This record gives sequence, structure tokens and C-alpha cells, in this order.
Amino acid sequence: MNGRTLAALATGTALLLAACTGTGGATKGADAKAPDDPSKVTGTITVLTQRTDLKQDGTLDRYAAEFNKVYPKVKVEFQALTNYETEVKIRMNTENYGDVLMIPGVIKKSDYPKFFASLGTRADLSKKYRFTGFTTVDGKVYGQSPIGVMPGFVYNKRVWKAAGVTRWPTSPAEFLADLKAIKAKTDATPYYTNYAAQWPLSSWTFVNGSVHCDTGATTKLAAGDPWAQGADLRVGDTVLYDIVHDGLAENDPTTTNWEASKAQLAKGRIATQWLGTWAVVQFQDAAKQAGVNPDDIGFMPFPAQTDGRFCGTVGPDYNQAVNVHSKHKAAARAWIDWFTDKSGYDTDNLAISPLKNAPLPAVLKPYEDAGVKLIELDDTAGARVKLIDSESEVGIYAPDYRQRLVDLARGARGGTLDGFLGDLGKKWTAAEKTAGTS
Repeated sequence: MNGRTLAALATGTALLLAACTGTGGATKGADAKAPDDPSKVTGTITVLTQRTDLKQDGTLDRYAAEFNKVYPKVKVEFQALTNYETEVKIRMNTENYGDVLMIPGVIKKSDYPKFFASLGTRADLSKKYRFTGFTTVDGKVYGQSPIGVMPGFVYNKRVWKAAGVTRWPTSPAEFLADLKAIKAKTDATPYYTNYAAQWPLSSWTFVNGSVHCDTGATTKLAAGDPWAQGADLRVGDTVLYDIVHDGLAENDPTTTNWEASKAQLAKGRIATQWLGTWAVVQFQDAAKQAGVNPDDIGFMPFPAQTDGRFCGTVGPDYNQAVNVHSKHKAAARAWIDWFTDKSGYDTDNLAISPLKNAPLPAVLKPYEDAGVKLIELDDTAGARVKLIDSESEVGIYAPDYRQRLVDLARGARGGTLDGFLGDLGKKWTAAEKTAGTS
């Protein structure tokens, strides 16, 4: 897995819940303070990452070499994990889960102080950085993302144009009609689910907020039925269902291949995938390697408008954190600060900088031209949403229920869409009444 999952791959949730009640509580509240003098920071730190591609091509080592020009007495060792979420959750049953790691998506927000050292107060850090609210517990921040991401459709502009589509669709019905035009007029697969890779399906949760341009969309997840008529998740899940049901996706979702899909979209064999801004540079690189035009790779918002404008939700990628048990917290904190502020990782990935004073990346120039409204969701209720999600066993940050949704749409399981989404809503609203009471 090379990029943003934007979500938790929640297989093995029970294992994580066991970890949350295990090691870590004794050091709750430990801080990882920003070092004042780089020459005095020492130690060897292990940095866990899901970017296996950057480890293999030497990019991470080049970052470390630049870091060492500022912090010469710190040695950085990377461990790139193919199945990051699952492997880290296993490690978190112990104290040995690296010095720096990305916070696993399914971990309860209220449990952050058990596992991670505080980076400081939100009052201070929010003056400089975006997204601090996503990792704040009791006023303290426990993680910092090096990039911001936005969900959207990565698409091949040449294929869409060949199908006669020259503007972004403004409604789900128009989007489906465009995919049907692609199927009728080109040889491309209109949409690719990446079902077998699993994690791309969980990205559909991040439709939330975009449909109605609602900064309070997360709060609504904690206080109602996410699959009620007109609700953002119902809209998104219905689009995914209709794509598959109408034969606009690959013939056999069980045989999809994430890595191969990059080149296939770049070459025009696939037209569209729902991913995020983080994916654009990877697909452009695939185009270059395939000898085709990287400028064919485009990015479009979810097909819905509020007051005549598209809306995009901007949020953090994986948040880097310091292991509360690390023996080299100063060195670990130094890495997080440098990687966020100075590494250039955001520009290298055409991503949104977490620094409030930074400009938007060039990949979002079409968004600026089209007047797309960018919003950041209020994550105050984020911890409760994850608790409800866990106790309901729905798994909105996991791929499982959307795999079942795709199976339903392609006729591999029985039932109706209304029945399927209705069952999810019943489980969710029942958990809302009991979450946190036991």
C-alpha cells in the first residue's frame, strides 16, 4: 500500500481493542517536547511507514540524509510495512511499535494518550498547523500529519473527453450517465473498484461532508442515521452500488490489482477511481513510466453541489506520532517536526501542506478555477463516532461492508440496497444509544 488509506483497515479490530486496554496506561500524558538545540539531540529512532515504494526507491533514505544535516547525531531507521494497519496493531500489544509511527485508523481517539506522547497543546500548535483537532484529546495534540488530503475522483481526462464529457458532472445521475457514455464510446472500464485491495473501498466514507458542504458532517454521524434518505454516506454508497449494478465497473472485482490499476488508468484502459489528492502523483508517475502523457491524469470532486458550488473536504493523511514508550522522544519529535515543516514531502506528493500559510498545490488549480469550496470537518465528535462504529460493528473506516455492498450490486449475495443500508442504520443507531455505557 503506497498511499493514503484516508481510513482504517479495520480487520482485527478486536485485537486493537485488546491492545487499548493493555500496555501504555502507566505513561499516560508523557510529552515529546520540541528540541531547542539540534546538536544535542541524539539517538537511533525507528520510523514505521506504509510507504513501501519510498523505502524501495531510496526516497526515505534521502529524506533522512537531509534531516541529518540539521540533526547529525540522530540515526533514522525505516521499517516499511506492506499491511501497515494489521501489523502495527499486533505490535501495539507490546511497547515495541517504533519511535515514530502513523496512528492506526481504528484506534480510539480517547486512547491516544495511552499510546502516544503529547506534541503540545492545540492552542499553540493550531496557530501554525492545520488538522490539529483530529488528534486532540483534552486540549493536547498527539499526532501531526505531514500532508493534507482531499477525497475525489482520479480520472483520465483523455478518455472522458473521448466519451464526449468535457465538464465535471454535478449530480450522481449525471456522473452515472457519463460513465455509461464512457462504456459506450470507449474501450475503457468506466470505473475501477479496487475491491481486492480492500482499502480503497474504505475511501468512500470520505464522501461525508462533500455532498452537502457540511463542516458538521462528522457530528451528524454521532447523532443520527448515516444512511437515512439524503445523508452523505447513503448518497455515496448508492453511487458505488449503482456503478457496479449498472455494469460500469470491472467484470470481476475479486481480481482487481491496485498497483496495476495505476498504469491501466494512465494508459486509458480505466477511466475513473475514487481515491484522493495523494494518488495523483502516483498515477502521473505511472503515466511517465508507461510512456504516456501524465497531464492526462485529472482530479474531480464528488458530483454534488451546494448553492451552485462543488465542495471538497480537506483533512489529514496518516498522523505521525511519538510512541509514548520511546527512549528517544526528543529525536522522534525532531523527525516529525522536520518532516512536516522542511522535508518537502508535501510538494513531492502534490499534496496540501499542513502549514496554514502554504499555498495550495498545482494539482488543485482546476479546483480554484472552478470555485470549489474547501472545508475542514469539525472532528470534535470524532472519538464518539469511532466508538459507535466499533460497538455497532459496522466498520465505516473498514472495507468489509463495502465489499458486501459491491457483492450485493453484482449479484453475488442476496438482498436489496434499501434493506442493506437500512440494516447498517439500525446497527448504528442502536449503538448510539449504548456506546460508552459499558
